Order: sequence, then structure tokens, then C-alpha cells
Amino acid sequence: MIDTRKIKVTVNGRAHEREVETRMTLVDFLRHELDLTGTHVGCEHGVCGVCTVLVDDLSARACLMLAVQAHGKSITTVEGLANRDGTLNMLQQAFRENHGLQCGFCTPGMLTTLTEFLAHNSDPTESEVRVAISGNLCRCTGYQSIVAAAMQAARVLRERKT
Repeated sequence: MIDTRKIKVTVNGRAHEREVETRMTLVDFLRHELDLTGTHVGCEHGVCGVCTVLVDDLSARACLMLAVQAHGKSITTVEGLANRDGTLNMLQQAFRENHGLQCGFCTPGMLTTLTEFLAHNSDPTESEVRVAISGNLCRCTGYQSIVAAAMQAARVLRERKT
């Protein structure tokens, strides 16, 4: 007999209620139950960071979290980062302008990680950005363009505050 539980979650501003297996990971729930395939699956050990999402505005590895642990929580995936009108948000736009992605596999995790980071630090140093993304592996970019994008997004955030 398969053990299941009913969960209620808000994902990208939309409420969802599902009966899920208690052993289902959050990343599998997002990808297979909600068809939100922007959150990628990589190492499945929490090391690579490609499955990073925001749970109640804090970064979480969706491959390490069970869907039942998300009950009652608000989740933001890469699909939920764009502006309400569907245009790129300032961080996504900075990635575009600074060529912060190549193959794009790490990009959803980088964007969600940096979203949380910049929400708490709108005036980071390059070193602080590198520490913030140190749990996210990228095999293509060499990280410099990602750091440049984060620094540009931080400048835009500071300008908006003034």
C-alpha cells in the first residue's frame, strides 16, 4: 500500500491541492504534477543547485525536500519570477544583457538563488555574489557573466529605491 497525503500549496501565486505519495520530492511534484518543468533535476543530492526554488521566499533544494513538507507553503519557481505582464524581471533581463547563460541548465537555480540573495543585499560585492552562488554549479559560463548580471541587477534595485 502506497502512503499518500493531501497537500495544499501556493505555487507562483496559484493555489493547488493534490494527493501525493509521501515519498515524492518537491521537484517531482512541480515537474510531474504541475507541469512546471523550468525547475531542473540534476544531481538529486542537493549539490548542483539546479533544482533550487523559493519556499516562503527562502532558497530550497527541491530534490531534497518532500512535497508533503511544502504543505501550506508558498513556492516560487523560475516560471514565477517574471513580471506580472510576462516580461523579464530585472534579474532575468540582466542575465540576458550580460550573457549570463549558455546552455541554460543551471539558470533557473541561479535565478532563484540570486532572487533571495538580492532581496537581502542590494549592494553586494562581487565576492559576496560569488559566495551566494557557490552552491550552484555551472559548467558553461565560468561564472563571470552570472556575477556581472547579479551586479547589474543590484544596481537596478538600488536605483529603484532612490
